[in-house]
Formats: sequence, structure tokens, C-alpha cells
Amino acid sequence: MKRKHVFAPYAMENSIGELRIYDVMRISHLNISFGLIKDHAVTVDHLNCLDRIAVYKKVNPDLQVILSIGGWGADGFSQAAENQENRDIFVSSAMAIVEKWDFDGIDIDWEYPCSDQAGIAYGPQDKENFTFLMRDLRAGLTKTGEKTGKTYILTCAVGGEQYFIDGTNMADVVPYLDYVNLMTYDLRGGFTKITGHHTGLYPQTGEPEGPSSARTVELFHNAGVPYEKMVLGSAFYGRKWSGVKDPGSMNGLGCEAETVGSFSGVRFPLQDPEMAKDYGFTRYWDDNAKAPYYFNGTDFISYDDQESLKLKCDFIKEKGLAGLMYWAYGNHVLFEVAAENLD
Repeated sequence: MKRKHVFAPYAMENSIGELRIYDVMRISHLNISFGLIKDHAVTVDHLNCLDRIAVYKKVNPDLQVILSIGGWGADGFSQAAENQENRDIFVSSAMAIVEKWDFDGIDIDWEYPCSDQAGIAYGPQDKENFTFLMRDLRAGLTKTGEKTGKTYILTCAVGGEQYFIDGTNMADVVPYLDYVNLMTYDLRGGFTKITGHHTGLYPQTGEPEGPSSARTVELFHNAGVPYEKMVLGSAFYGRKWSGVKDPGSMNGLGCEAETVGSFSGVRFPLQDPEMAKDYGFTRYWDDNAKAPYYFNGTDFISYDDQESLKLKCDFIKEKGLAGLMYWAYGNHVLFEVAAENLD
């Protein structure tokens, strides 16, 4: 199925071989996560389902299968991008993988240039070297395409706040890229004990200047990324804060909790508010953020549901964005919403 907008799940190793055939027919891009870096070279030796690429392409001849390199806590980018010799090793190894497995492009998920948030090596030189790495990857993909007769794409996944912009020169990077995948999720959660929407479309009630997907879009646009190259991110998972101390008038929204927002501890399908009631949770809607949340008196859960995801699809079309990507494949309820509302 040829889609007007990008519709691009990220698929982790344990789900690459489990994609439903009907889903493969309806996506435009599949980001396989993750290639890693060892001694400046890209490796996929740990990925056991790459033989599925040929199968999925047979099912959907329009499908673009992308190797995403990096991910949270994946070290090696700063070292690999440090000088021309190391970048040559990185690029040549990536091109060998692209040819061997018939990938259609590369996605760089460096989390994050000039930052040690994920406990990786970093330095101020990352800012300039990020551009050099993208330049050299584009050159490598072009040269490989001359050999294979294909046109390859290059994308990068970017953190959804100002820190990523400060650690890069996005205006210089954009000419080498087909798309910029905005990680407009985890905008709050793992580093704060204050509850809130981790993937809200707009700022939440009581915090008009707070993080949101729409704010991220404008930050990157102001940094030189055209709207038509932006792919908005959605979370097909939730974040949970436990031990909310004082629920206030907004049923736990914007309140201090005993824990940061974590991935664990949700025991019911988030998109089923009736089942949530069996676990003591009530669904609430923040009309400022256009985002749902659950609260049971002590625990707060932020997530996307059918209503909020449809509004994100509408936003993509109204704003002229390239499309939608999400982390990560497996939530079939939200998949159906995106598939039906993007085009």
C-alpha cells in the first residue's frame, strides 16, 4: 500500500519476526532496532530476524526497511564520529550491512550528542562531528546506490527538547536527511517525580510553557528543520508514577509522587478504560494537552489512546508534517487508529 504520509513503527528484535502481515501491508517504513557500534563499526550480529526483511518486502513492495543504529545507552557514537578514519570505518561497515540485508536506508539514534544522560561517552566535539557523520553517511549511501541502482534514505531520531538542538547543528544536518524522527515521548517521566503527560500534543493544564509534541515541532522548525521533513512521534506505551502525595484538583496531574515515571507496573491494556476500572483506575482527559491519563488515588499513568492519537494524526496533516513514527510495534489498537487516520 502506497501511503501519502510516513507511517513508521520501530520494531525491537523480539518483535521483528512477529509483525502481522496485514500490518506490513499498511506501513511505509519499518525501523529495525537496533544496530550497535563496536570498535567504531556497525554490527547487527546480535539480530536474529533479519531474514524477515525479504519476506516483508515481498508482502509490501513499497515498504522501506531501515536499520536504526543506537538507542538509549548505546555507546560508541562519539568515538566513531571523532575523526575521518573512524567515520570511514563506521560508514563502510554500515554500507556492507545495507547491501547484505537489502536495507533501504539508515536511521541514526544517537542519544545524545554532547550529553551523558544515558551514560555514554560524549564531548563538545560531538556537535560538529554529528554533522560530519551524517554528511559521510549520505555520501556512503549515494555511492552504494550507484552500485546497486537504488536510492537510499537517511534519517535520524532526535530528543524532543532543546538539549538536542543545543548539542547539534540541525540546520547543517538537514540537507543530508530525508526525515527527522521527533521522539515526542518521554518528554517527562524518567527524570522527574512530578506527574504529567509524557507524550501530550499540547502543554498540560497548569503548565502553559511545558513540554509537548507541538512545542517540539516548533523548536526544531526554528532550528532549521522544515515541517515537511518532520515525523512526529507517538508512545504506544505508558509511564507510571506511584505514590502521588496530594492529588489536588486535577486528579493527580502535575503532582509530586514518590517515584519517577517508569515503564513498569501497568497490568492492563492502556486503551481499555473499562478494564482499567477493574484495577481501580479512572480515565481523565486534559483538554489543554489533548491527552488522557489514569489515576487511582495514588498512582498516575500517562499514555496515548485512540482519541489522542487521532488528534495527533489530524495535527500532522494540518501542520504539513511528513508523518508518524512510534515506539514500539506491538500495540494493535493504536496501530489501527494510526493506519486509518493518517491518509
